[in-house]
Amino acid sequence: MFDQYLIRKDSLYNVVEDGKVTGFKFAVRIADYRGCFLSLHNGYYINCDGVEYPRELQRFEINGKPPRTFEEIKTCVWEHWNYDDEGWVYVTKEGGLAPGKHVIGLQQSILAQYGYMPWDEEWVKNPPVPGSGAGSGKTAAICQFELELQE
Repeated sequence: MFDQYLIRKDSLYNVVEDGKVTGFKFAVRIADYRGCFLSLHNGYYINCDGVEYPRELQRFEINGKPPRTFEEIKTCVWEHWNYDDEGWVYVTKEGGLAPGKHVIGLQQSILAQYGYMPWDEEWVKNPPVPGSGAGSGKTAAICQFELELQE
């Protein structure tokens, strides 16, 4: 629905922890106009310059709290991600990204918030893999963004 607005264009940065570049991050918005309870946010399909970064290499920062894994986030049943709030996706990549432009393929996975579908109980136990199309909600396609690494 709001696919073209998922990533803020000027938000690609390398992540430095204890003086060492450990990955990269970028700012995102939710594609669903209602927002969602954070526990329904299942991660992202991320492909940067032809390399896929699975959910296990991702963390998410929102609501003034430090970055968390999606395993941690699935327990946040009372915490809400409001429509207009910006979050940050952190991706673990030793050495981060080189200066210049990078192409990021992204699909957001937000599990259904209303109604009941036959697969809902299974998804609670085994969430779908982002990028498979299952659970992609309002982002049915993998969106492409060209971002320049900021200093």
